Amino acid sequence: MPDRIIVVTGATGLQGGATLRHLLADGRWHVRALVRDPIRAANLTGAELVTGDMGDRASLDAAFAGAYGVFSVQPAYDAPHFDTDEVRYGVNVADAAHAAGVRHLVYTSVGGVERGTGISHWTTKWEIEQHIRALGLPATFLRPVMFMENHASEKYGVTSPTALLRMIGPGARVQLIAVDDIGAFAALAFADPDTYLGLALELAGDEVTREELVAAISHATGLDLSTAPVAPEILAAQGINLDNVRRGGSFGGWQADIPALRELHPDLMDLPTWLDRHGVALFTSRTAS
Repeated sequence: MPDRIIVVTGATGLQGGATLRHLLADGRWHVRALVRDPIRAANLTGAELVTGDMGDRASLDAAFAGAYGVFSVQPAYDAPHFDTDEVRYGVNVADAAHAAGVRHLVYTSVGGVERGTGISHWTTKWEIEQHIRALGLPATFLRPVMFMENHASEKYGVTSPTALLRMIGPGARVQLIAVDDIGAFAALAFADPDTYLGLALELAGDEVTREELVAAISHATGLDLSTAPVAPEILAAQGINLDNVRRGGSFGGWQADIPALRELHPDLMDLPTWLDRHGVALFTSRTAS
């Protein structure tokens, strides 16, 4: 039934995958997963796999035909993707959704995108948000802060030369969100358009100091973590300007209203809960590989 079809882009990635799982668990939706290679995405059980590419407008038109909703996420302009087509992909998805008469687009952006940070890979997301608004698409904008999963990642994880926790200043606070909760909010938005259409929500599940972040991860994993500053030449090579993210009362200048978000989503995870449910397993798999 057209009223029950939602197309998920980025279905094999973190945010798309989390959204897909929550939509399927909801049970009310027929979920189409937009994938480049259906064979490699065969583990996405429960979803209809549709072959497509956000750079190929014709494939998007075919995938969105008859759909009620679209979840839109693109590979980021920054490391590790360095995908300079982020804006083109986001615009393509929005244009195809508009042409298909999609009644609810959920776009995942980044916290603080509207506050003029000057951060290049946040500016790209603001361009996409503005294009969606210009089209008049019925939309919800999810703006997540720093992923808890980033601290277990290969690129920015706690044992990496570019560890995010080593970019956070002593005593500074940082807001965090579990990727699974981004998917939960996407599913909530689709299920309750009266509440979520037109909203832009900055998403976080916890706010901690750098010292609390290090202590929590160390306690849960047994890892001895360095907080030595990242070398300036490494930051320069990654195009990272810490002055842009060390602003306001929180790293990144993030301002998510966590109590209000927990009213909407009572199971919103704080850092200890995420470590217990998902994080320790992620850290273990990273350190074992």
